Amino acid sequence: MKLKTTMTLLLAAGLAAGAVLVTAAESRPAGETPAMKARLASRAGLVAVTRAGASLVAVGDFGTVVRSTDGGETWQQAASVPVSGLLTAVSFADAKNGWAVGHGGVILATTDGGDNWTLQQVVDGKPVLLGVHFTDATHGYVVGAYGTALATADGGRSWQPMKVGEGRDADLHLNHLFAAPDGALIAAGESGSAFRSRDGGGHWERLNTGVTGSLWGGLARRDGHLLLLGMSGRVLESADGGSHWQVLDTGTTQALTGGVERDDGSLLLVGTGGAVVTSRDGKLVTHIRDDRQNLAAVATAGKAVVLLGQNGLLREAAGQ
Repeated sequence: MKLKTTMTLLLAAGLAAGAVLVTAAESRPAGETPAMKARLASRAGLVAVTRAGASLVAVGDFGTVVRSTDGGETWQQAASVPVSGLLTAVSFADAKNGWAVGHGGVILATTDGGDNWTLQQVVDGKPVLLGVHFTDATHGYVVGAYGTALATADGGRSWQPMKVGEGRDADLHLNHLFAAPDGALIAAGESGSAFRSRDGGGHWERLNTGVTGSLWGGLARRDGHLLLLGMSGRVLESADGGSHWQVLDTGTTQALTGGVERDDGSLLLVGTGGAVVTSRDGKLVTHIRDDRQNLAAVATAGKAVVLLGQNGLLREAAGQ
């Protein structure tokens, strides 16, 4: 099956609504099968990537998890993954302890750097989970469709619901989750929504982004600035922890879905239609790749970059 566009992948038809309760799961969900071993796993539809110590770990469709220990030059499929659905996000607290989430309300965990995974929890109602972030090996957060939001303080052995949005905001899809340099949690969602928690998920406030298009990703820069990425090539920047935002000109209307800050402080953002946005002399410049394939995420690998596209992983020189 070919990889759908990033938004279709992340918010596919059939998102499950319902109460956000959690049940322990020591076996696979009913009817679930483990991920199959594939000779060309790195060419599967992969949509999220993160660093696990010195390694890179990427996740995606069919329960695919691949790892690289050599800066993205070669990739190996994980030895065991108990599910075969779409995995949408991944987070590591350190080189060994990581978590991945995806369709069917699944929360997976690994203690060996991503080679072997266990099904740690299944969210009641099996909603689509879209974001995960762990601040350390015990404290983590998950967000997803229809306002799904959970927190754990014991490494994922148990999860408690979080109330992120209120009133009309309560059912908004929460697409991404990351931490600001000051430790605040930032959630990006549909309809221009963004939320901030300054107490580890206990309380959330709606941020005034000034936009209405869905926000698909975000990142924190080393200088403390925050970025949100979204529909129509939109990039929002905040210099005060999210209280105020300004729209940056990217020169593209392609949806932007992921980004990183390089070691030299420059930005690299990616999106649909082959859009690659870089920062140059304080401005954002967009280049459209010749292959025009949809790009979901990006990671740095020394002087190279790793792009996650509809045809799998691509490793390229940083200036290419």
